Amino acid sequence: MFRAVLGGILLCFGMSAWAQAYPSRPIKIVVPYGVGGPADIYARFIGAHLQETLGQPVVVEDRPGAGSIVGTDYVAKSAPDGYTLLMMSNTHTVNETLISKKPFELMRDFAPITGVNYSDLLMVIHPSVPAKNLKEFIALAKSKPGALNYASSGNGTPYHMAAELFKAMAGVDLVHIPHKGSDGARNSILGGQVQMMFDAVPTMAANARAGKVRALATSGSKRSPVTPDIPTLSEAGVPGYESGIWLGLMAPAATPRPVVERLNAEVNKIINSPEVKGGWAKQGAYPMGMSIDQFDKFLRDEIVKWRKVVQVSGAKAD
Repeated sequence: MFRAVLGGILLCFGMSAWAQAYPSRPIKIVVPYGVGGPADIYARFIGAHLQETLGQPVVVEDRPGAGSIVGTDYVAKSAPDGYTLLMMSNTHTVNETLISKKPFELMRDFAPITGVNYSDLLMVIHPSVPAKNLKEFIALAKSKPGALNYASSGNGTPYHMAAELFKAMAGVDLVHIPHKGSDGARNSILGGQVQMMFDAVPTMAANARAGKVRALATSGSKRSPVTPDIPTLSEAGVPGYESGIWLGLMAPAATPRPVVERLNAEVNKIINSPEVKGGWAKQGAYPMGMSIDQFDKFLRDEIVKWRKVVQVSGAKAD
């Protein structure tokens, strides 16, 4: 008994010492999406601030592919030491249902750190589409089943699921054109290769203001302060519609709890600062700082929520 107690004390002491020494070398944040999307942008933002507070370089590495599976699997197989982190999103909670055969399970192979931020989505169409508002677009889509298409950053991503939810609730048939990342999808809608896209407000609002795309609606429960003149989908013709994109940080499972707690504290300190909150609000993004346990519960609830959406919408990993 004495040896067991002593062993426990020494283990706790060792873990505490490890946490105090952490970090002693560069940290990598892996983004399982393409360059230029919200996850990439905010990972670099968080990384730059963590670099200042932790005193070690923080690098961002984009590893897109297979709807986030490639980069996520890389992190899952990384050493659980706090030096390789995952910038994840609601794509991951969707994929728990949408993609049954994955080389990892989210809540088994990863340790939650904290939520980062949430943004509404902007539903946009190319100016060549003969529709001036959401009701006209729905009427056009219903008159030409399967003739219109939409871009996404890949299967299971927030952009894909937002459009599938729209299809189900509006009763329209649109063809999904998945891309390797949001940057490619964005270029396709700007170039007119696709007719419609859901994109995060912070990354698409400027294009709408410049007339490069026509904004039909936003996806939240209330209008975005960034685009106050644009109605929500619920207001404009799809009652009860609500969707969005959120980002969070996770580490490989078995990462020492003191290290995860240190990261949770540092990230929450960054995103809850008045300067960051104010700056993000102007972009249409809102902090999601949570405790580790709160984020764990949030993720589990999201998996259940999106399981129902996948089933109702009939979304496929095509």
